[in-house]
Amino acid sequence: MRGGECDSSAAAEGCKREHGGGRLAVEHLAYLLDDPLLEIVARASRRRYPRRVQPTPHYQQPKWFDRHVFNRLVAVATRAGLSVWGSRILEVRGRTSGEPRRVPVNLLTFEGSRYLVAPRGHTQWVRNLRAAGGDGALLLGRRRELFHAVEVADADKPPLLRAYLERWKWEVGQFFGGVGPGSSDGELVRIAPDHPVFRIED
Repeated sequence: MRGGECDSSAAAEGCKREHGGGRLAVEHLAYLLDDPLLEIVARASRRRYPRRVQPTPHYQQPKWFDRHVFNRLVAVATRAGLSVWGSRILEVRGRTSGEPRRVPVNLLTFEGSRYLVAPRGHTQWVRNLRAAGGDGALLLGRRRELFHAVEVADADKPPLLRAYLERWKWEVGQFFGGVGPGSSDGELVRIAPDHPVFRIED
């Protein structure tokens, strides 16, 4: 691979982990020996064993109305101490800036425990909460509750997603691809990886 990512021994080691030892050996040897025949073999290997593409985490951008109107109205009411259908302001430290980031969320109570569900997928607050080790704060008016949260395994999400949709489908149902509170367990299992859930530990 001339001028490619495996021109040095360090890069070659990285390629070995990504592409596999046999294919790397052929490509790197072709480069070192400047052998056209080996380069043909290397190209055939690339066609047969294409580079793996990591799947992009599921994430749906909020629409203009949601971002600039609905979310702001909920945030204003929540800051004033009015919980709109269980709303809170979630505050988490930004994973890059280190500054506190705030976003309105729905706080789900299910079988005596409290949960944060991400209807739009792997959002910024989800990534920030992971980076912060699960530490954040919930705000309602002047009340500020510090918490530690643990991410829920996909296998344990279906009853939580069902309960979340039973209460807030009118608000977030569009983000679940047609799956609703009346959907089968199989359908909820299928979408579980797309919707992170965190249990707040008391």
